[in-house]
Amino acid sequence: MTPAHRPATGLRVLAVDDVRPALEEFARLLDASPDVAETAIADDPLGALKQIQAGRFDAVFLDISMPGLDGLELGSLLSRLSEPPAIVFVTAHERHAVTAYGIGAVDYLLKPVRAERLAAALDKVRRSVRSAPGTAAPDPRPEPDPLPVLPVETAGRTRYVRRTEVFYVEANGDYVRLHTRGGAHLVRMPLSRLEEYWGPCGFSRVHRGFLVALDAVRELHSDTAGQLLARTEVGDVPVSRRHARELRERLLQAARGGPVGSA
Repeated sequence: MTPAHRPATGLRVLAVDDVRPALEEFARLLDASPDVAETAIADDPLGALKQIQAGRFDAVFLDISMPGLDGLELGSLLSRLSEPPAIVFVTAHERHAVTAYGIGAVDYLLKPVRAERLAAALDKVRRSVRSAPGTAAPDPRPEPDPLPVLPVETAGRTRYVRRTEVFYVEANGDYVRLHTRGGAHLVRMPLSRLEEYWGPCGFSRVHRGFLVALDAVRELHSDTAGQLLARTEVGDVPVSRRHARELRERLLQAARGGPVGSA
């Protein structure tokens, strides 16, 4: 909530960090600034995306090292909005500064953040906001594409797997396994969370442990035990009775717009 003594022209900011104590401490630092009218927080990048979709922010302060979608990837998504918020990265590492400024960040803060350094960053944010602060106007920005890529860590290297490369997704404890033509890739994220973001993008829950890309399904068939399976180029996906009808309906709907198995 905006404190009564703050001017209406103060900045509305969002702080994003998956380490809750660090997030709360930084939020208190923002709240103490006379330049900030309202501070919102998110402890994961997907939650941050939902808040950005729901309301307009003058600036987003992003931690970089976060699971699922790191701060640089989220910042890159935000920078492509028609009216992006000012982006400030907040991290313990200097090595990402070049990439951060390449994305269009207005500043790059090293943890622990000092009040005077934050004040300088907020001054840059205020100068970067083109429209008059506090002006209410319709927000024409499109919603960010939810997780078009996922980072996969392998032997100290990061590979980015595009959503369009994935045929189906399999739950594996606290991870999901992404099945592509190039093999399977583990990502630390619950299946239910990935379904929330990829469901509107052509993925359907077909079993408690599986999502399948609708345009990857070549046919539905049953095995010798009567188990319904969705056939894809990279393997068969089990379909539970609970999800069978919904899958058939979504496949029919997709087919009306083009071949079910189109790339």
